[in-house]
Amino acid sequence: MIRYPRRTLLRAGAAFAGAAALGFPAIVRAQADKIRIGHLTPLTGFLGVIGGYAQLGVKLAAEEINASGGILGKQIDLLSEDSINPATAATKAQRMLEQDGAVVLLGEISSASALTIMQVAERNKKVFFSTGARSDALRGKSCNKYSFHCDIPNTVMVNAVGTALSQQGMVKGKKFFTLTADYIFGHDLLKAAKAFFGAHDANLIGDELIATDVTDFSPYLLKVRQAKPDVVCCNLAGNQVTNLVKQYAEFGFPYPLVGFNLNTGDAWAAGAGNLSGTWPTVWYHTLQNPTSQAFVAAFTKKYGKPPENHAWIDYITLKLLAEAINTTKSTDSGELIAYFEKQAQFDIGKARKAYFRAWDHQLVQEAYPFTVKPKDQMKDQWDMLVLGEAVPAAKDPLETIYPTKEQNPCEMKA
Repeated sequence: MIRYPRRTLLRAGAAFAGAAALGFPAIVRAQADKIRIGHLTPLTGFLGVIGGYAQLGVKLAAEEINASGGILGKQIDLLSEDSINPATAATKAQRMLEQDGAVVLLGEISSASALTIMQVAERNKKVFFSTGARSDALRGKSCNKYSFHCDIPNTVMVNAVGTALSQQGMVKGKKFFTLTADYIFGHDLLKAAKAFFGAHDANLIGDELIATDVTDFSPYLLKVRQAKPDVVCCNLAGNQVTNLVKQYAEFGFPYPLVGFNLNTGDAWAAGAGNLSGTWPTVWYHTLQNPTSQAFVAAFTKKYGKPPENHAWIDYITLKLLAEAINTTKSTDSGELIAYFEKQAQFDIGKARKAYFRAWDHQLVQEAYPFTVKPKDQMKDQWDMLVLGEAVPAAKDPLETIYPTKEQNPCEMKA
């Protein structure tokens, strides 16, 4: 053990006390004058393109909130980082809460990463808004009281597209072949698709699980050719959808390609003339709604391009969070949870307001099927999609397209 003279220790202690008196209060005051919010989203890997849009959306929301006076009179200090993978996402989430002083977490697209952040939020008793992860399991068997889910779940995406396909006579008695991402999201989406096929007299004649790092789909497309289905269904994610769509067009198959998952950033990346069929979306920038169009105008002015659906959902999530904190006058997790569980309604730029269900913390909202414009009708590279009618229909309750309590094994712990 190293021993120091008593006089040296006293001098060191006095110096430390002086530094604390001069510097630390200023740091504490600076932190107290702001509300720190942790944001995680993939900026690299197969989800990196759409994660980039999510980051732009949440930054715009923070700037607008700060310009209008902040939250509780305090400015937002947004900590936005690349989640990279599930392990890194969990590590960063823990650091944001424990060391950086974040009062709440939001973000993520990968269902696998969202699950690890949910676990961190529960351990730390802090609220987490999962903005882009769609696995039913997250709001099902893996649910917890500190996690809220803002994107539409897999079951809703399947129901939105399935309803549109049924109206076109493309489900009953038809043979389907699915191509599925081999991780929690894809497995979950395939489960929802099988349930839909079974309930609507469709036949699943083949499925291929595909690793998320696969870029050459020719071996799987050769299997599609051998199977000769009526419809091919894409259950992939991120830039894999883009790659599949391009290669599918090159094969020139007579079987229509549809999908139970597609983000508009990936659709744009596929390029004009490559994408076809019917797909689901939670939002699109042509949606005619005053709140929605104001966001589109602000985003386009700032970034020189229209917002993708992840930009929108991260934007509206921070906006509704700010509204909740201002209403409750608190950042306490318990008070925020109680407020959201009262099913307070929020304007999210759609025809009907949205609310979180108390028992599984799912944001209940409209969804949409969309089809693809012919190349010669596109005004620009982003004018690719045509929104269908909102699902459910205006006369039907919003929850009709969501899993019921009987279908969803969520057991929220007290």
